[in-house]
Amino acid sequence: MSTPLDGTLLLSVYDKPTSITREMTSTDLGVDKADICDQRFYEDGNLTQHTLKHSIEKLHRCDVCEKTFKKSWNLKRHMLTHTKEKPYQCTVCGKTFGRLGILKTHKVTHTNEKPYRCDVCEKKFARKGDLTEHMLTHASEKPHRCCVCEKQFARVGSLKRHMFTHTKKKPHRCDVCEKRFSQSCTLKRHILLHTKE
Repeated sequence: MSTPLDGTLLLSVYDKPTSITREMTSTDLGVDKADICDQRFYEDGNLTQHTLKHSIEKLHRCDVCEKTFKKSWNLKRHMLTHTKEKPYQCTVCGKTFGRLGILKTHKVTHTNEKPYRCDVCEKKFARKGDLTEHMLTHASEKPHRCCVCEKQFARVGSLKRHMFTHTKKKPHRCDVCEKRFSQSCTLKRHILLHTKE
């Protein structure tokens, strides 16, 4: 699809034996355009949903902690953090989760399947997001900078972990002995000490 200088859209409609190009204006297509970012939408309601992203108004408020959300489903998902409800259960190990997406991600741990491969170093990953984050390690660009010591990081997660060295916060707590750690991987190693006892 291309847009000539006069603002009309050129559409190519491909049929098996021939291809037909016809010119239509955006109003013929029912195209809605966002005022703020010029993104175009072809289905009813998508523009309305998209416009909420630009809005600073958050209409849905949590009765427990007063946190606000733009969408009602975000509030519903957030409420699970207060109720500690975990309605999604792994059929293999029985572990429960508050979100379906996290359960799906967890299930891969039982299969050891790693379908996502790095083209640079051949390392494999179970999740696409992990591969995407890993690819940043090969990039020379480090766009995330520590505001305290100016150290730069390729990944935002690495910067967040680094920030604990300045704040001395230790958000990860051992349920057995109450000892606290700044990184989750350190807590996991520590928990292994309890399981060997």
